[in-house]
Amino acid sequence: MRSHYCGELESGLIDREVSLCGWVHRRRDHGGVIFIDLRDRSGLVQVVFDPDRADIFALAEQVRSEYVLALSGRVRARPEGTENPDLATGQIEVLGLSLQVLNTAETPPFQLDEHGADTSEEIRLRYRYLDLRRPEMQQRLRLRSRITQTLRTFLDGQGFLDIET
Repeated sequence: MRSHYCGELESGLIDREVSLCGWVHRRRDHGGVIFIDLRDRSGLVQVVFDPDRADIFALAEQVRSEYVLALSGRVRARPEGTENPDLATGQIEVLGLSLQVLNTAETPPFQLDEHGADTSEEIRLRYRYLDLRRPEMQQRLRLRSRITQTLRTFLDGQGFLDIET
């Protein structure tokens, strides 16, 4: 279903076809060309849908924030002047060749791409399954996982048993 994670794409993959899965982070329509920032646990990548493929373009027009997509496309260099140095995949983009909506989503109660300054803790806790998709929370989960793994490896090396009750 997936050949690469979104954040793993790089300029060495230019002209290769890739399969990606993830959430729609942001969708932009710029004069007949649709840009979708696709997000997974590894990062973001920009996917471009041209109107040349009418059926896929029509489906891309219906996509909204937090929809879950599976797509395939060809990696290409971004046109000069459109690179994004703030993004790990900012030198490339994916030209969408196929698109499948795996799941639709209602409009989230708060923006996941913002730092949550305007979102109360009560709302974030009520929708914690959404809050865990935010980059800060993803970073905290990765750190917790690394710490736990390090502790378990050390304790295992000391002959301790890991027993859950």
